[in-house]
Amino acid sequence: MTQLTTAASRWLRRPLPRPAARVSLVCFPHAGGSAAFYTPWARLLPPDVQLVAVQYPGRQDRLGEPPAETMDELAEAVAKVLRTDGADGHELILFGHSMGASVAWETALRLEAGAGPAPRHVFVSGRPGPRHQRPGQVHLRDDDGLAAELRRLDGTHTELLDDPEIRAVLLPAVRADYRLIETYRPDTTARLRCPLGAFTGDADEEAPVDDVATWRTATAGAFTQRVLPGGHFYLVPQAEGLVAAVLDACGSSPGRSVHPVLP
Repeated sequence: MTQLTTAASRWLRRPLPRPAARVSLVCFPHAGGSAAFYTPWARLLPPDVQLVAVQYPGRQDRLGEPPAETMDELAEAVAKVLRTDGADGHELILFGHSMGASVAWETALRLEAGAGPAPRHVFVSGRPGPRHQRPGQVHLRDDDGLAAELRRLDGTHTELLDDPEIRAVLLPAVRADYRLIETYRPDTTARLRCPLGAFTGDADEEAPVDDVATWRTATAGAFTQRVLPGGHFYLVPQAEGLVAAVLDACGSSPGRSVHPVLP
C-alpha cells in the first residue's frame, strides 16, 4: 500500500489499513456527515477489501476549509484524487448514502469519462434516482428549522443538536450540504457503463422504494435493487447485512460471509 499524498489524505480516510487489499470500497457520506460515519464498516470487510471513506471539506479536521458549493465542484475534486493517487492501484467500488449517493454517481461518471481507474461497481442508498430528485428549501430554514429536520431523519445524536456550541460548529456544514444537494440538477440522460445497485429502507419517506428503483435508468450496465428494514438511516442497524449484500452483488469476495475482522 502506497502512502497517500497530502491532497489525497485530506479527502480519503482509511480507518483500518489493509496491506493485502485488492479492492477499495469508497464510501460517500450523507448531508452533514463525515468519513467517520463509515468507520464501523472497516471491521466488516474481508482482508482483500480496503474501506476508504470520503471526508468532505467544512467538517471535523477540515472545519477551516469552505464546504463545496456545487455538485460539480465536489465530484470533480473526489474524482481527481481517485484518478491520481487515491485509488492506490486497487479496483474501485463506490457506495454513497443520501446526498452521498448522488456524489458517488457523479464521481463515477467522471472516472469513466477520464483517463484513470473506472469503478467496477457503484452502489446508491437512500436517494431517489436522478429523474425523481427534486429541489428543496431546507437550506433556507433558520438553525432551529435545520436542527428539526436532522431530528426528523434521526441521523444525528440529539444531544449534539441540544448543545449550542456544538450546534454552531455542526450546522454550517449541514446547511452547505443541503444547499448543494437541493440546488443540484442531475443530467437525466447520463449513464454509467458499470453495474449499479440501489438500496433503501422499507420505511424511508425520503427515498420511497419506487423512486429508488428509477436508478435503473442511470446506468447502461446491470441494475439491482435491495430493500432493507428501516427508515432513512436504516444502514446503521443494518450495517452487517448491507455490507454483505454489497460484497455479494459485486462479487468482491465470492463464497465468503462478512464477519468482523479484528485488528
